[in-house]
Parts: sequence; C-alpha cells; structure tokens
Amino acid sequence: MQRNSGDPASCDLAILGGGLAGGLIALAFAARRADLRVMIFERGERLGGRHVWSFFASDLPEGGEALVAPIVAARWDGYEVRFPGTRRQLRTPYRSATGARLDEAVRAALPGDCIVTGAEIAGADGAGVTLSDGRYYPATAVIDARGSGGLSHMAGGWQKFLGQTLRLAAPHGLTRPVVMDAAVAQIDGYRFVYCLPFSDTEVFVEDTYYSDTRDIDAPALRARIADYARAQGWQVDAVAYEETGVLPVIAEGDFEAFWHEGGALPRAGTRAALVHPLTSYSIPDAVRFALYLTSLDNLSTPALSGISHDRAAQHWRRGRFYRMLSRMLFGAANGPERWRMLARFYTLPEGLIERFYAGRSTPLDMARVLAGKPPVPVGAALASLTGRGRPLADLGAVS
Repeated sequence: MQRNSGDPASCDLAILGGGLAGGLIALAFAARRADLRVMIFERGERLGGRHVWSFFASDLPEGGEALVAPIVAARWDGYEVRFPGTRRQLRTPYRSATGARLDEAVRAALPGDCIVTGAEIAGADGAGVTLSDGRYYPATAVIDARGSGGLSHMAGGWQKFLGQTLRLAAPHGLTRPVVMDAAVAQIDGYRFVYCLPFSDTEVFVEDTYYSDTRDIDAPALRARIADYARAQGWQVDAVAYEETGVLPVIAEGDFEAFWHEGGALPRAGTRAALVHPLTSYSIPDAVRFALYLTSLDNLSTPALSGISHDRAAQHWRRGRFYRMLSRMLFGAANGPERWRMLARFYTLPEGLIERFYAGRSTPLDMARVLAGKPPVPVGAALASLTGRGRPLADLGAVS
C-alpha cells in the first residue's frame, strides 16, 4: 500500500519496540532517509528502558560511530580484565550507551507525533498497527523490534546480572573500565564483576553470571556488590541507579523452526536472534542492521520480511563457532571452573579479541582460540560437542 501523506497517523515505516534495535533503526532513518515518515511504538513510558549497553569501538561498521554517538554516555581509550593471579590492560577503545540517552536522541530526531509511548499493541500486520485502545496507524511497512519473549527451539545458558551506579564519598581510582573482574568468588556458574567509571566518584558496578539457571536473587547480588565496593576501599554514599537483566547464551538450536514460530512480520534485534551467541552483545548487529535497512529501495513489509529472515539466517550460520564455544562453556566446564576458559582467551592477541567480540573471527583466529592447553578436560569438551555432555537449558523462556 502507499502511505496517505495527508494522514498524520500514517507512516512509511512503523517500528514496534523502542529498545536498542528499534531506537537505532529510528535514528538511522532520521539521519539517512529523512524523506520517509518513521513512527516508533513503545509499551513503556520512555524509549530505551533501564539499560546500560557497552561495546568496543572496533565492533562497529563504517558509519556506526556516527549513528551511536548520540546515545553514548561515556568513552574510554582502553579497558582492563582481571583473573585469579593476573591482570591485563588492553588498548581497544570502549564505549557505554544508556537507555536515557537513547530516549533523548530519538525524541530529538523524530517529530513528537511519530513517537507513541504507553502503546499496548493489539495487532500488527503488513499494512499497519492497531493499539489496544483502538487507534489504528496505517503503514507501508512494519518491523518488529520488541525484544524476545523467548528463543524457542534454542538451548544454552544464561548471562544474568544486577548492576548499580554507586556514588562514592571519594574518588574510586579507576582510569578505565574493568570489563571482567573474575578474581572474585565463583558462585552460580562463571561469575565476574564489571565496573564502568562514569566520573571520578561515580561507578557502575555489575555482578554478572554465566549460569545454568535464569533466576536472579536480587538481595544477594546487591549484598555482593556492596561487599565488592568495600573490598575496593570505596565508601558508598548512595545507589543512584539499578538494573537487572537475563540474556540468552545460545549453544544450539533450529533457526528455521525458531523463525517460523515467530510470525510473518519482519524482525530486528533479539526478536531475530541478532545477538552474539556467546557474549550476548547486541549493539554491533543492531547497528549493522539499522544501517543496512536505510540502504534499501523496497521498504514494503513483504520485502523486509524476506530481507530480515535472510540477514538473520546468515548471522546464524556465521555464529556456528561461537555456539560451539557456548556448548563447551556450559556443557563441558563445571561452574566454578568456567573462568579458566575466559582467562586463557584473554592471553591471546588483542586484534583476535577485537574480532571475536565483533563476531568476525577469522579461521586462523578460531584455530588460535582452540589450540594449546585445553581450558576444559578434553573428554568433557568432546562430549559437549557431540551432544553427550550435560543437558543445556531451554531458552524458550527468555524475558
């Protein structure tokens, strides 16, 4: 259908979901296809939710740095990792974006009547969007970026976390992020603490687990963050912000069955399984997909349905190596010993590590990751790769 340009409720592209994937699509079209009317529909009262997303500058494709610049809250020239008995500083630039910045950026980029919050979607098809209050918005194309209520037909484990922004009585002394501090008690799988120094006296501290279960004991994690702060010699004046999350770590699955069950609409973000299978990183793929969409001539819903499927299927095929490592992590390594896989990984060349996080490992990179002294027992690793290891969790219940 053709949009009625005289109808303020109609649009060229309707984006369902104002999280990371949907917000970046909106920003990409505002910057590169300003001739098109784009609308975004978000269930919450603001876009972006309560999230801190971090990434390496080397993760982004050409044009990606400009796209994410409005949502970035902090930038650093490098980062640090810590494991029992060792530390390493790396020079790769590191960035953190926030939901609050995404909300501000999209509101600055789109007209006010193109942002619909508090939107309960009753139905959506290739011709438009119907809200629960009866409002209808015709659209030339609709794309579903509402996140994932479950990765059906997939299995693996969970990356779960609770993060707090701590306001301190005195400077914390960090000059760069600590992306992974695994020199902590190993509880509930592989555990590490993650620190982002947003100012001299403000630090975001996240207690993270690669776990076989998705449940979060929030009081226990808050207590562990407080213990960690005391161990660093920090006096906490206030907790300014808190978020929790549970992300899938994908080890295996049937992609076509997953896609078929998800409906006919074009998809983006985690709803299309466009995440790094092992790290759960989503910004690199969200940026690539948003930029790619703006290059298309045919933006009808049928065209986007085929395109989003093909891009997601290609991503799935390219992720085979990372899913294999996920199977080894969850199917071969006992929880308290999982840190050894990551500790060994961080002894490898910096360029290899950059390509790994960007999801662009070369065949030589893959060989280097697997070569040398194995971080898990050979027998257990082989069992996990042949399906005879410990059973993996069903990822159909992701929220």
